[in-house]
Amino acid sequence: MSSPAALRLADPETARDLATYAARVRAVDADAGMRLQAAGSTLAVWVGVLPGQGLTSAGVVLGLRVVALAEPAELDAVVPVGAIGDRLVRPDAGTILPVPPTRVVAPWAAVTPPRGGWDLVGPVDPADIAETSRSGIAEVARGTPDGAGSLAVGALRQRVWSAMTSTTPPFRAGLAFGAVTLGFVPPGGELRLYACGPWTRLTSRVGHVLTR
Repeated sequence: MSSPAALRLADPETARDLATYAARVRAVDADAGMRLQAAGSTLAVWVGVLPGQGLTSAGVVLGLRVVALAEPAELDAVVPVGAIGDRLVRPDAGTILPVPPTRVVAPWAAVTPPRGGWDLVGPVDPADIAETSRSGIAEVARGTPDGAGSLAVGALRQRVWSAMTSTTPPFRAGLAFGAVTLGFVPPGGELRLYACGPWTRLTSRVGHVLTR
């Protein structure tokens, strides 16, 4: 089946939310990829927050927003996040999202979390998410002197964001980093932690952050 030339989002609010999501990702990595998975009237929009290591991508952190489509479509493509943002902020964009023709190679896109079988671990305090993200960012900044090589920086980030918190319930710090970075901690909103095999998922009404 050929890929559609464009996706019709459910309403203008959905288009604005997706534009904000793309802008947050782009602010962290202007060259990032965004995976668009459309199935029927649902569009899953994936991004890679942290790459993980090894053949199993241990420590990978993914962000996921699920939005509604006005018309059914079938698509699975990784495209430049910048191209998505540019298309959604055009004055005449409306609810139409033209699918960028350019494809991006993103190793994290080959990692597929399970769709079902998730067990609730418990609620997570949003304050714990905010503090974990702040302290992790500060630790990475302190441990990254001028002139540090990319391998050293990558190893430091992996160590910091793979660490388990001392909160109840405990969770990998990378989940907090992803949730704050992507704007998935709405004011007054609930956060819940789920587990499925080696995977953990932090969920709010805005989106999901997953790691293994």
